[in-house]
Amino acid sequence: MRKTIVISAVNLVEAGPLTILRECLACLSIMAVADNYRVIALVYKQSLADFPNIEYIETQWPKKRWVNRLWYEYVSMRSISRQIGPVYLWFSLHDTSPSVIAERRAVYCHNAFPFYRWKLHDLLFAPKIVLFALFSEYIYRPNIQHNNYLVVQQQWLREAFHRLFAIPIAKIIVAPARVTAKTVSALEKEEKPGFYSFMFAGSPNSHKNFEVICQAAALLEQRGLVHFKVHLTVKGDENKYAQWLHRKWGHLQSLDFMGFVTREQLEVYYASCDCLIFPSKTESWGLPITEFSVYGKPMLLADLPYAHDTAAGNSSVSFFDPDDPQALATQMGALMGGDESFLHAVEKEKLVEPFVLNWTDLFHKLLQ
Repeated sequence: MRKTIVISAVNLVEAGPLTILRECLACLSIMAVADNYRVIALVYKQSLADFPNIEYIETQWPKKRWVNRLWYEYVSMRSISRQIGPVYLWFSLHDTSPSVIAERRAVYCHNAFPFYRWKLHDLLFAPKIVLFALFSEYIYRPNIQHNNYLVVQQQWLREAFHRLFAIPIAKIIVAPARVTAKTVSALEKEEKPGFYSFMFAGSPNSHKNFEVICQAAALLEQRGLVHFKVHLTVKGDENKYAQWLHRKWGHLQSLDFMGFVTREQLEVYYASCDCLIFPSKTESWGLPITEFSVYGKPMLLADLPYAHDTAAGNSSVSFFDPDDPQALATQMGALMGGDESFLHAVEKEKLVEPFVLNWTDLFHKLLQ
C-alpha cells in the first residue's frame, strides 16, 4: 500500500510563501513516481501550483477571514484527514499545526511576528500587524508539540522557537531559503555624476521601517549633503503608512518614492545603485539582501538576527540600530564621502544539525 503525504497550504497565494509551496510540490511530484507516494495538496487554487502526480483539494473559504481559517485548521481538517484515510505525513506549510490524524506531522514556520517588538505607530497605521504580533504565539501554540518536526529558514528562528515553545532543538530543522539571484548589467544611472545612490526594496508595511531611512535622509540634507538619492519602492498612496511617509518626507529632494517595480526593473536598480539599505524590523529571511549580494556592493542592514544570518558570506556589510536614524545617517554620509573602512565581512556560521539544503533532503528527513 502506498504511503500518503498531505500538504496543507490553503493560505499561500503570493510572494515568498507561494514560492515555497511551488518548490515543495515540484519536489513531491517527482517523489510520487520515484518512491511510490500518494501526494494530496490542500490549496487555495490548483492553478497557483499545478504539478503532475498530485491530487488537489481546493478551498477558498478559509482565507476569507481568520475565524474561517482557524475553524478549518482545527476542526475541518480532522474530518478531512479521516476521509483521506491513513496519512503517513501531514506537512502544514503555513505556521499552524492542524488537528489531524496522521502517523507523522510537521509544520513550516516562516512567520517571525511572535518576536516583533511593535511600536505605537504600528497601532496607528497597521493595527492588523500589531494584532498579529500579539497573537501569533497563540496561533502557533495549539498542537505545536504534536509535530515530529518544525521547519524554519534560519538558525536564529530555531533558537527562538526553542525558547518560546520549549521544542527540542533536535526537532527543529533549518532549511535555508534557496534564492536564484540574477545578475544584470548596470545601465547608465539617471543620477547626475557624483551622486551616490541607495535603495530599499520592501512592501509599504510599517514593520519594514521606511521611516528610519527618511529620517536619516532628512538629517543628511540638514547638513547640506544633497548629492545622493534613495530609491524607495513606496509611491505614497498605497495605505495610511505610505501616505504618512510621503506627507512627512515627500518634500526631500534626496528621496525617490518610485513605487512598486517589477522583478526585472528591480534587478536593474540593484545593478545600478551603490548601496542597499535594509532596515526592516522583522523578517524570516530578508530576500533583497540575498538578491543584492551577487553584486558585492555595500549593504547597510538592521542589526537584528535575521539580517546577520542572511548576510553571512558577504564582505561589505555594516549593521545599524533600526531605531537610530542618526546612526544610519552617519554610515550613509561616510559612504558618500568614499569611506568604506567601517564595512566588514560577515562570516558564515556552521549549520547545526538538523539542517537540510534542498527539498529532497528535507522530505527524506521528515519521512525517516
